[in-house]
Amino acid sequence: MKVVFLEDVEGVAQGGEVKDVKRGFARNYLIPQQLAMPATRDSMQRIDRLKKQAEERRLRTLRDMRELAEELKGKRVDVPMRAGAGGRLYGSVTNAIVADSLSELLDREIERRNVQIPDSIREVGTFEVRVHLYADIDAQVEVLVHPMEIEPEEFLRQLEERRAQAESGDDVASDETDEETDADETEGVPEVTSETEQDETPVAEEAS
Repeated sequence: MKVVFLEDVEGVAQGGEVKDVKRGFARNYLIPQQLAMPATRDSMQRIDRLKKQAEERRLRTLRDMRELAEELKGKRVDVPMRAGAGGRLYGSVTNAIVADSLSELLDREIERRNVQIPDSIREVGTFEVRVHLYADIDAQVEVLVHPMEIEPEEFLRQLEERRAQAESGDDVASDETDEETDADETEGVPEVTSETEQDETPVAEEAS
């Protein structure tokens, strides 16, 4: 089915373009969402005006998404979850949960399809999550997943203490390894006696 696109549809077409698409895609999605219209004689005569309108909307959207990317920069969202003693979650943090948290934080809607989590988050901790806003516009946000019974800032403090202890343990282990290496290198090396020591060694008198 041939349609005229009224809006940019990422990965499909730009506003003002005329393309053949599957009938079901057009009838069930593009036309009801007012993203495209059937390529009739009337719509084809309006193609230049439609292209101009689509370009104007594209520029407004681009400006808006760049501003949103700047607003998201450095932002952190806190997600409380039920977790076991080992930090494993009862459930998982999905892109829908992160999108809802971002929407609440920014007081504007962030769609879950924009939040890109390769795999669902299944443990507590801090995670970097990419938010895809427009064709070439992305933003990175920090997601803090913490147990429900612990406040976010307190949990962050606990995480920092654990990291410091882990780094301290690595340093101690490294020092012990160096000492063991030095000891291993010393063993098996024959002791060298100096010439002076050899001269002072008493010599048995020959029997006269």
